[in-house]
Amino acid sequence: MGALQLMPLLLALLAAAARAVTAAGAGPRPSEVAVGALFTYDSVIGRAARLAIELAVDDVNADRTVLAGTRLSLIAQDTNCSGFVGTIEALELMEKNVVAVIGPQSSGIGHVISHVVNELHVPLLSFAATDPTLSASEYPYFIRTTINDLFQMNAVASIVDYYQWKEVTAIFVDDDYGRGGVSALGDALAAKRAKISHKAAIPPNSNTEVINDVLFRANMMESRVMVVHANPDTGMRIFSVANKLQMMANGYVWIVTDWLAAVLDSSASGDLKDMSHIQGLIVLRQHTPESDAKDKFITKWNNAARSRGITSGLNSYGFYAYDSVWAVARGIDKFLDNGQQVNFSTDPKLHSSNDSTLQLSTLKVFDGGEQMLQQLLLTNFTGLTGPVRFNSDRNLVRPAYDILNVGGSGSRLIGYWSNYSDLSVAAPETLYQKPPNASSVAQRLYNVVWPGDSTTTPKGWVFPNNGQPLRVGVPIKASFKELVAGDRGSDHVTGYCVDIFNAAIKLLPYPVPCQFITIGDGRKNPNYDDIISMVADNSLDAAVGDFAIVRNRTKMAEFTQPYIESGLVIVAPVQRAASSAWAFLKPFTLEMWCVTGALFIFVGIVVWILEHRTNEEFRGSPRRQIITIIWFSFSTMFFSHRQNTGSALGRFVLIIWLFVVLIINSSYTASLTSILTVQQLSTGITGIDNLISSGLPIGYQAGKFTKNYLVEELSIPESRLVALNTIKEYADALTRGSEDGGVAAIVDEMPYVEIFLSYHCDFRIVGREFTKEGWGFAFQRDSPLAADLSTAILQLSESGQLQRIHDEWFTRPSCSSDDSEVAATSLGLRSFWGLFLVCALICLLALVVFFIRVCWQYSHYSSSEAAAEPSAADVAATTDAVERQRRPSRLGSFRELIEFVDKKEAEVRRTMKRRPSEKDKQPAESSDAQPVA
Repeated sequence: MGALQLMPLLLALLAAAARAVTAAGAGPRPSEVAVGALFTYDSVIGRAARLAIELAVDDVNADRTVLAGTRLSLIAQDTNCSGFVGTIEALELMEKNVVAVIGPQSSGIGHVISHVVNELHVPLLSFAATDPTLSASEYPYFIRTTINDLFQMNAVASIVDYYQWKEVTAIFVDDDYGRGGVSALGDALAAKRAKISHKAAIPPNSNTEVINDVLFRANMMESRVMVVHANPDTGMRIFSVANKLQMMANGYVWIVTDWLAAVLDSSASGDLKDMSHIQGLIVLRQHTPESDAKDKFITKWNNAARSRGITSGLNSYGFYAYDSVWAVARGIDKFLDNGQQVNFSTDPKLHSSNDSTLQLSTLKVFDGGEQMLQQLLLTNFTGLTGPVRFNSDRNLVRPAYDILNVGGSGSRLIGYWSNYSDLSVAAPETLYQKPPNASSVAQRLYNVVWPGDSTTTPKGWVFPNNGQPLRVGVPIKASFKELVAGDRGSDHVTGYCVDIFNAAIKLLPYPVPCQFITIGDGRKNPNYDDIISMVADNSLDAAVGDFAIVRNRTKMAEFTQPYIESGLVIVAPVQRAASSAWAFLKPFTLEMWCVTGALFIFVGIVVWILEHRTNEEFRGSPRRQIITIIWFSFSTMFFSHRQNTGSALGRFVLIIWLFVVLIINSSYTASLTSILTVQQLSTGITGIDNLISSGLPIGYQAGKFTKNYLVEELSIPESRLVALNTIKEYADALTRGSEDGGVAAIVDEMPYVEIFLSYHCDFRIVGREFTKEGWGFAFQRDSPLAADLSTAILQLSESGQLQRIHDEWFTRPSCSSDDSEVAATSLGLRSFWGLFLVCALICLLALVVFFIRVCWQYSHYSSSEAAAEPSAADVAATTDAVERQRRPSRLGSFRELIEFVDKKEAEVRRTMKRRPSEKDKQPAESSDAQPVA
């Protein structure tokens, strides 16, 4: 047991010895390693980061577990918030042989100096450059030690989606930082089925007048959800100008990225001059979990700030700057532990030309830069900001944000966002041990106080405040004035569709001034697809009228909820059937009458055959039996036959036949009733399939989608189609018919057909609707008005106002359009052949069974006759035997068989019973007559 206990100690000693040997072989560790820092000293982020970096260097040098025997030396340079100055300062910093650079805080400067560190192989760790376009593939030596704006924009998109807004206005500074963030925002919103409707780009270092112009144009747009992605200096001026433009009032939404949280955290309570301008804002801030180490650092930072006379406060970027120093220190420690040396060499590509004052030759390449970079990417420790570890995309793991609501003299926490659990009211670190989106079933954000001190969630959209009314296109048609009507060049329009639109507009919670623009000359119908194209091309804002919602139109415009159902139907002329003395024969075709009569006779004969031997009612003279067959056959038609069936086969056949007669009687009665009462189609068209195959001309309403549907979907040749415009043209074309230059039928939508039939009752709807669609109002793609009008239409429907508007315009009584009253035809054999076949087969089966039984009886009857005949010829015993044999058998002829069949059943049975008894008596009498010997 003692040896086992010593084993771990021996292994530890061996590992320490091996490490010492490696270090000894590689040479002594340097006494000091220089690390650079680039940021703007006099800035909201720079003031917090500068002190945090200095405190971190002090803590590293005081910790003997990191860089033991090596001192970390910090060389800081002020970029002065300038790309040019930052580049010069970065070059000067590289001359001092630093092994890593912490910073910069500006994404724009980060883009520039990343090219420098790439060339010199010096890792660059930025605690504040959040631009997503600082990708690892373009800048391999750039490491982001803060949260990528890619995640911040996902957080913004989640908030937008949570409140069900669909459009936002992006207000940003037009530099690398602003453009990169807004590009990421657009992608994040697209994933949530939302979009940026307007980009308000503010040039860098703009004055108040320029900002005013940008915000004024943004305020003219529909969206009231403003996402501000700027820097502290420009950002605070944005809110000051927005307040003057009354954009901080009720109905507006402002979502601000983490720069404002840094300003709020860095400002003492009540010291911020513009606090009244930012009431009701939603602000994001990098989330840093609570810990003892964080509390101790805050205390240390505040004490150091007071001792140095720093008036600004600590913000989240200070935590990331502190952790960045520790990441560099741990990376250098691993670098040195692996036996690497801090060496620099001259790059032959960097040389000073004779006529240049730039001393490029003073820039050295860090020989161990690649190894240092790999060690930094393997960083894994828990810092003030949580776990400091990089994923495969070189982003910090577990990105998270606090969501704040500004109010009063400060802000309050209303929730969190993390890449793991999305929005939640629980801290992200408490959700990492639970399944993702565990908070989706609970409350995701606390209540917000919006601008204007409102607690009601804003709609996020209003009608654009640009003084321009909504341009509404209205088709002016040659007919069907009940639907939409107006004068050319006038904005006064009326009709069923217009009344519904006006009623829906009144239900919107905001005013929408409209200008109706009539389209068409009133003599011919305009092309409806062209009107929808005008909406898609921004020539119109909306289209109101009888617009069917069909596939090709939904690709061009956004439609509201249908306000009336519609569908294509066929209208054809009808005529009253002429009265005739022989109308009673029309229910059945001639073929049907002949087969039915033949079957009556056939069944009568079958029943007579089956009943003739047993039933006295089916016997008698030949004349009487023929009359009986005919009477019985046709009396079954009225179930008035007097003859009763006695045999089992006869009753079976009669039952089946009476069922057939019942079906025939019912069909005859129904068909005759229909023929005497309904109207008949003069064209013979009964439905869409029949119409397609007929080859006859077809009418349609000009300008509507019907033509495209008939040609493209039903493959009807365009030469068969006739365009019609008015109700009068409809009636005239149908009346003249296909033989006189008209049409055989018209295909149109149901509302038009109802109006047409209310004027002309000589036509009928044939078949059923063969398409299903509805009418709606068209708007430009992704227009919020479409959704709001859809809600208003549903309100009209639920309140009954939609039906009342319909009744006001459609007051004329419509002709009956029940297609069951159309095209009654004679019934043919095709409808009954199965029933007749079954009946005939049953009759034949009964006959077969009957004749088998008759043949069996005849066989027994013949044998009994043959056995009894010799014993009965006592007086003729001397007759010549040869002559008797030459005489043909009396019962063997066909005539005898017919006579046997004609015999009564009872008589045959008595004969068959008597003959065996007589045969038994004859042997007894013969034995008694013999003389006694």
